[in-house]
Amino acid sequence: MFEHLQAYGGDPIFRLNEAFHADPRDRKVNLTIGLYYDDQGRLPLLDVARRAEEQWAAKGQPRGYLPIEGLASYRSAVQKLVFGADSKVLQEGRVATIQTLGGSGALKVGGDFLHEAYPNSEMWISDPAWDNHHSIFRGSGIPTHTYRYYDPATRGLDFTGLMEDISVLPEHSIVLLHPCCHNPTGADLSDEQWLQLIPVLQQRKLIPFLDMAYQGFGRSLDEDAFAVRAMVDAGLTFLLANSFSKNFSYYSERCGGLSVVCQSADEADRVLGQLKAVVRRIYSNPPSHGGQAIATILSDESLLAEWTADVETMRQRIAAMRKRVHDRLKELAPQYDSSYFVKQQGMFCYTGLTKEQIQKLRDDFGVYVLESGRISVPGLNQSNVDYFAESLAAVVA
Repeated sequence: MFEHLQAYGGDPIFRLNEAFHADPRDRKVNLTIGLYYDDQGRLPLLDVARRAEEQWAAKGQPRGYLPIEGLASYRSAVQKLVFGADSKVLQEGRVATIQTLGGSGALKVGGDFLHEAYPNSEMWISDPAWDNHHSIFRGSGIPTHTYRYYDPATRGLDFTGLMEDISVLPEHSIVLLHPCCHNPTGADLSDEQWLQLIPVLQQRKLIPFLDMAYQGFGRSLDEDAFAVRAMVDAGLTFLLANSFSKNFSYYSERCGGLSVVCQSADEADRVLGQLKAVVRRIYSNPPSHGGQAIATILSDESLLAEWTADVETMRQRIAAMRKRVHDRLKELAPQYDSSYFVKQQGMFCYTGLTKEQIQKLRDDFGVYVLESGRISVPGLNQSNVDYFAESLAAVVA
């Protein structure tokens, strides 16, 4: 019956990751998959998360279904984290928030919701982008296109191209934007550039959909939410997906959130109802374990301070690896402009390497980089960062 189906080619990132593990060489570096590793190359289990899990498990509560929209304590904690604890929009009840299956689940629910609310709207996504963005929204029935974002010449943001493209979009077009730590380029809008873009979104009556998967990995938890809070201040209606996979190291727990900022509490209540209707037909309700731990941490002043310090430690380690590569390349390949390593921020760095250089890195040095040239910076640590810099210097010389 299914003989006509084509074989699934697999995800290119996971295929490269598998190739790395199959590589028999002792000296090799994996910069493919978007996971945060500590300086020993281990996936961390945050102690504060472990204790919160134990605290909840000790209560011995039965495992009944959660509400469709998720835990009330979790949803409230998400809102305070992304919008600010004293946000006026929260006090006015103008935000509809649900607990989702990670950031990807938030995007999917948001896509289905938008396609029902605006069935003729199409979406514009940065070029380049996380490949799954196009797949998720096309799967919701929304046609996707691209707007200019990355300038290969500077290995930075093409803000002029971005503004030109977004300024001519049709009314009610959906625009996917990253508030911080752009995936895959690491090139972000400055605060001043956000303040130039927001009036355009407002005047063109566009629908911003913010994807914030790396809050705290750019500048700080609050500073990384600048665009979110600036849009609130400007009075925009918009959607926001957030994820705790990275900043809680909670990848398999699938903990995320979807928030819709509305113009009134009544509108937010109706939006929440429609979000629940979408969730009901996809997965009915979210799981409890990770959400309980996150709600416990974010709702407790002491635990929140500890987690905030953990996130800052992770942010600083990523920044230190960027600086080390930059400094070593200045020594090893002074003709090569490596400034992009410290100008970009977050987990990912867009190197601009050619396919030939990427292949040479893999074949000659055992350094695995995505075909796009994107590297996942947390794959670097004190034991391999110099080897990576030396390998990169050899291929760009």
